[in-house]
Amino acid sequence: MLTSIYYLGIAALFTHEMDAVMRSEWELLFYLKNLNEAVAYPIFLILHFPLFFIFLWLSHHGNDRIRTLFRYCVSVFLMIHLGLHLLLSDDPNNAFHGLIANLFIYLAAGCGLVYLLVALRRTRGAWKTQHRP
Repeated sequence: MLTSIYYLGIAALFTHEMDAVMRSEWELLFYLKNLNEAVAYPIFLILHFPLFFIFLWLSHHGNDRIRTLFRYCVSVFLMIHLGLHLLLSDDPNNAFHGLIANLFIYLAAGCGLVYLLVALRRTRGAWKTQHRP
C-alpha cells in the first residue's frame, strides 16, 4: 500500500508537470520568467528530462536506505510544491486556476502527506517492537 501511495503522488506530480508546460509555468520561476518564451520553454522542458530520470532511478534504487530516504524527500517536496503554488496564487503569470489545474497539485501533496504519516507510523511501530523491555 505504501508504494502505491508513493507512485500515485509521483503520477500526480508528473501529470501536473505536463499541465505546467501547457500553462507556461516557467513564467513563475525565478530565472526563467525573465527570459523570452522561445528560450524559457526549451530550458523548462529539457530540465525535466534529468529530473524525471532521477525520480525514477532513485525511486527504484537497489539500496533500501537510498530508496527510502529519497521517497521521504519526494513526499516532503510534494507538500512544499503545493505551498509554493499557494504562495504564487496571486502572481499575474499564474495560470493554474480551476479544478483540473489544481487537482494534481493537491493530489500529489495529499499523497506525500499520507505516505509520510503511514511510513513514519510503520517505522515507529517497528522501533517499538525492536526496543521492548
